[in-house]
Amino acid sequence: MAFEELVNKISSTLKRITYRLNGHFTVFNHDDLYQEALMHLWQAFNAGKLSDKTDSYILQGCFFHLKNYILVKKEKARVRSLQESPYKEEGSYAAEETLLIRDEKADLFFDDLNNKLLAETIRNNGLTSQEKFIISLCAEGLTMREIGSRIGVSHVSVVKSMSRIRQKCKKYLD
Repeated sequence: MAFEELVNKISSTLKRITYRLNGHFTVFNHDDLYQEALMHLWQAFNAGKLSDKTDSYILQGCFFHLKNYILVKKEKARVRSLQESPYKEEGSYAAEETLLIRDEKADLFFDDLNNKLLAETIRNNGLTSQEKFIISLCAEGLTMREIGSRIGVSHVSVVKSMSRIRQKCKKYLD
C-alpha cells in the first residue's frame, strides 16, 4: 500500500483525534498536530513498521505519539505578546522581551472558552428546539429514561435523538 492511500484511508479519523487533543491543549493548533502525526506516520512508513499493521493500531500509535509530543513540547511552547513589537529599534529580534509563557489558569480559560464557542455554534446551527432541550437535560445529568419521561417519549427515542445530534455535531469536529 502506498503512503498516500494509507493517509487517505485514516485521514478523517486522524483529524478527529488531533481536534480532540487540541481541545485539551491550546498551545498547539490542531493542524499542527495533524502535520506532526503525518510526519510520525511517514517516518514509520519509510522504516517499514506499518506494512502489517491494522488501521486501528496505526491510529492508536499516532494518538500516543501526539500525547507524548504535546507533553514534551508544551513545556517549551511560548506565546508571543501582541502588545509588544517583536523588533527592537535597531531592527533585531527581541525574543526574550516578546515571548510569554502561558499559565495553567489561562489554558483552562481558553479551553473553556473554545468549548463554549463550539457548543454555541452547534446549538445555533441545525438543531431543532427538541434537540436543544434534550442537550440541556443531558447537561443537567439526567439519564435517557429520565429525559424520555420528562418530554413524554420513550428512552429509545431519546437515544435516537442523541444519535442524530452526534451526527450533526460531527461536521463541526472535523
